Amino acid sequence: MKEIVITGTGIISALGLGKEQTLNALTNNRSGIATLHYLKTAHTEFPVGEVKFSNEEMKQRLNIPETEVTTRTSLMGILAAQEALQQANLLTPQYALLHPKIALISGTTVGGMDKSEQFYADFLENNSKNDYIATHDCGTCTEMIAGHFGIFFLLETISTACSSAANAIMTGARLIRDGRADIVVAGGCECITKFHLNGFNTLMILDHELCKPFDAHRAGLNLGEGAAYIVLESSEFAQKRKIEPLCALSGYANTCDAFHQTASSSDGIGAYLAMKNALSNAHLQPADIDYINAHGTGTSNNDLSEGTAIERLFIDQIPPVSSTKAFTGHTTSAAGGVEAVISILALQNNFIPDNLNFKEKMPELTFIPSQENISHKTLKHVLSNSFGFGGNDTALIFSK
Repeated sequence: MKEIVITGTGIISALGLGKEQTLNALTNNRSGIATLHYLKTAHTEFPVGEVKFSNEEMKQRLNIPETEVTTRTSLMGILAAQEALQQANLLTPQYALLHPKIALISGTTVGGMDKSEQFYADFLENNSKNDYIATHDCGTCTEMIAGHFGIFFLLETISTACSSAANAIMTGARLIRDGRADIVVAGGCECITKFHLNGFNTLMILDHELCKPFDAHRAGLNLGEGAAYIVLESSEFAQKRKIEPLCALSGYANTCDAFHQTASSSDGIGAYLAMKNALSNAHLQPADIDYINAHGTGTSNNDLSEGTAIERLFIDQIPPVSSTKAFTGHTTSAAGGVEAVISILALQNNFIPDNLNFKEKMPELTFIPSQENISHKTLKHVLSNSFGFGGNDTALIFSK
């Protein structure tokens, strides 16, 4: 079986633009969650993890004309993909020497809904903003990202709620192993919309304060936004390109417990099987995992379900566990990409991010999440969880 390696990563979130700002925030326990600023809504009472750029500022950074039709989701996607492509040396003439087949697999759920919300009334009245209404579809965001670079022979958009980006990464690995692509840029992008805010508020799972994953008094999640992509290729192809891999994607698995439209099963069977099958795919044992980057949304249901699954699989050898959503907010469909890049940063730099805002242990669980930023801990294998509505659960393992 082909070894899948990562040769580039890119990220934008509430922590900043790029890996350097992200790493700096994580190692200094600096959260990006703050008062709502860019989304125009009456619900300003909820703290969120917004990207600290307006659409206009992102266009300027990308040299995109002010009049060009774009969406916030696609702009963040382009910025993250650009960093990943640059690190993987895919934006230079040299990349074309091998005539690689490069695919883009992107996860999103809201797509261009930010513009649909903004211009729907106009659409009903006079149709002057039809070009923006046409960006609503999720696939259009992927096409916008691809169109900016012009190097992709295959596009695919995955929408499985909060496991979308992780499923994009898993799909990318399969494309390479099946010989259908030489290189895959995979991840996800998502902006905060009124649909997001109102929908999660209706479900009564938004915290009015800073979220506190795995805490006994957790009260819900903080929404976030962002984008992150990783560049996947076989180790053989990376050698041909003479590029040094950052790490390997050693294992992955997806399950669906179909327990409920939004809730996870109380016994965490989907999460358990996703992690168990990812370990099997990587030919690893639970004791080999050095850190779990948990889905950890801060909701009552998720943290109990995921925690129960972790205890069932790892029993009395539970590695350090933390959720980084108290740093970035829950970036929903982009979460699997954002947390994949964070997991790779942890692996490269031998540190375990703090589980911010934790105070009191959950009585139902035996373990407590990482209490302080642990540095200089040698990491070889990191497990990253991303669990979506409908019980669509995905686990990825990154290894040195």
